[in-house]
Amino acid sequence: MSDSSPPATPHRLKRRADFLRAAAGKRFHGKAFTLQAARRAQTGPAGLGETAEGLSAAPPRFGFTVTKKIGKAVVRNRIRRRLREAVRTLDPLPARAGHDYVMIARAEALGLAFAALQAELVRALGRIEAGKTRAESPPRKSRRQEANPVLGGKPRRGGEAT
Repeated sequence: MSDSSPPATPHRLKRRADFLRAAAGKRFHGKAFTLQAARRAQTGPAGLGETAEGLSAAPPRFGFTVTKKIGKAVVRNRIRRRLREAVRTLDPLPARAGHDYVMIARAEALGLAFAALQAELVRALGRIEAGKTRAESPPRKSRRQEANPVLGGKPRRGGEAT
């Protein structure tokens, strides 16, 4: 008998609050999806307290979002199944324990080769763990702020700001 049992199914995010918390965390924008990540809250569901030690031992959880903009239900479900399978078959899964991840699919996730999809997932998880995301960079000034000297920007090209 061999020890090559199929990889365990990762835990899933199901509550809206978990998706929203991940949306406020770090992000990685790839060709096939956007990956959002956040450390899990200290308290579990229904106020059940999780200790810091229990939280660090808790397996990572994944949520999948495919918007209606991408296509009809059949297309969205195919993309969701591909993303779930990409996460499930990664061995070892390079995600941090005690963290929640949300994958927001793009239409390219359907046409991308499965090996390339998994490679992008590994790259995304690595970039988020390394802290090399745009979410931590200083905020950019909006066009309105850049054009208005009162808001700290330069005057417009036509001369003085009105």
